[in-house]
Amino acid sequence: MFRSCLFRLIPLALMLVVTNVASALRIYVPVTLDSVSLRRAEDCSGAFLAHELDHITTPSALPIGFYDSNGAGLAINDLNNDGLLDIVLANLGGDNAVFWNAGDLQFRKQALPSLAPSRAVATVDIDGDGWLDIVFTQQAAAPLYWRNQEGTGFAIQILNGVSYIGYAMNWLDADRDGDLDLVTGSYDVENEMILGQSAPKSGVIYYEQDGDRFRATRLANRSNTLALLTGVNAEGDYEIIIGNDFAVPDRFFTFVDGNWQEREPPPVMPHSTMSYDAADLDNDGHVEIYAVDMKPYADDEETQAQWGPVMDMMMAMPHEAGDPQIMENVLYAGGGAGLVKNIAPQFALDATGWSWSTKFGDLDNDGFQDLYVVNGMISREMFSHLPNDELVEENQVYRNLAGERFAPQPSWALNDRASGRGMSLADLDNDGDLDVLVNNLNAPAKIFENQLCGGDSIEVDLHWTGSASASVGARLFLETREGAYRRDVTVSSGYLSGDPGRVHFGFPSGAALERLTIIWNDGEYSVVDELRANTLIAVRRE
Repeated sequence: MFRSCLFRLIPLALMLVVTNVASALRIYVPVTLDSVSLRRAEDCSGAFLAHELDHITTPSALPIGFYDSNGAGLAINDLNNDGLLDIVLANLGGDNAVFWNAGDLQFRKQALPSLAPSRAVATVDIDGDGWLDIVFTQQAAAPLYWRNQEGTGFAIQILNGVSYIGYAMNWLDADRDGDLDLVTGSYDVENEMILGQSAPKSGVIYYEQDGDRFRATRLANRSNTLALLTGVNAEGDYEIIIGNDFAVPDRFFTFVDGNWQEREPPPVMPHSTMSYDAADLDNDGHVEIYAVDMKPYADDEETQAQWGPVMDMMMAMPHEAGDPQIMENVLYAGGGAGLVKNIAPQFALDATGWSWSTKFGDLDNDGFQDLYVVNGMISREMFSHLPNDELVEENQVYRNLAGERFAPQPSWALNDRASGRGMSLADLDNDGDLDVLVNNLNAPAKIFENQLCGGDSIEVDLHWTGSASASVGARLFLETREGAYRRDVTVSSGYLSGDPGRVHFGFPSGAALERLTIIWNDGEYSVVDELRANTLIAVRRE
């Protein structure tokens, strides 16, 4: 796999990358445009403002123990095609919920009854009718599919052929046939606890969508998967990274000639991978990939006492000679001759706490993607030495300093101490900056409204006639006089969390915009040069 350095492009400046990639493609595809102005924020406190939602992910039993401690995920997308991003929140002991966006951060709640405790959430157009459906993975059960009734509500349907237990999931069109395929990873330690040692070892399953059913191929017989990342490499092939917990090594696959082929792992990887995300952090066209483990962000005496028993337990686990797993975060960057190196220590991102969902996004609209991490843990088995069995930590936000390093940014007021699990970034109020949504365990879910009021932005919605998810896998390159930027359209990243299909670009105020190049999932491309700052652009391909 690492002949392509994970998902990276050829090592040139981004504008040259765009030119070379576009010129190598066979077909230019014309598009039509619609645009609306984004409302510029009026409240500019220079920080984020917290808003609680009427949703608490409750455990299935108290006190909280394995594996309710892992919490639940979320997703953000436009579910009724009204130009506003809606919210889906999973739950364990209660109903899942959709929060319909009414504008100005006002939401209307609709309950979605659970059939089993829910984990991951994804919003995808499964049947190609132009409306985004909802899929939940479930505890010790097959995924649950809610079909979108043209924006008025949802009805439970069957995912024909999807029968194995899944915990993490992602969606992709690896075979480029116009519909989305599914990949799931099971959490076998949980299945064995709930169903007994004879529980089915689901492992990692790739489901190819074939008409009205899915056809399953097992990629791994056993897994403890908490995160699944997908992307496109330099050769244009899809890749899957499987992030495993409990000392099970992460695994790496590439889709070549119609089949998934496992690739050699990198020389270093996390011991207990909780989350994966990918982004171009220095705007050079290379995509860096971040894998998050559990390592305290502070080393004071109080922190050591809180973490001590758990760290002692993990250190006592057997490690084979030459084990590539380390108990800290890993940030993969491409090197020469296909090497992949870990630059997390140099970027000061090797320790972020007991971390769950982790996402990159340009929070201050300066052209560089920042990092947000949600933290905390509640478990009677692991933290009985602490009040309420809870490790209380602050969430961490790091500002990207011109692609050279990251620095904590406590002044942004994102250091919440609720026990966060699922998290994603999106512009929930259409004001041109990224807000934060967190699904907490045993505490209300929260929206953190972005009031930094920095820079300018453009947001892009890709539309391809016939499916609301046809843009998945697209790569977008924005060129300005101040810099050039890359974004990729994905369904899921982080921990159990669905990403919006809408792409956000931040850049310095007043930067002259030159062009937007879109590399569609089928390899064809489009160029948009009618650009204006602080707008939402709908790009439509027939």
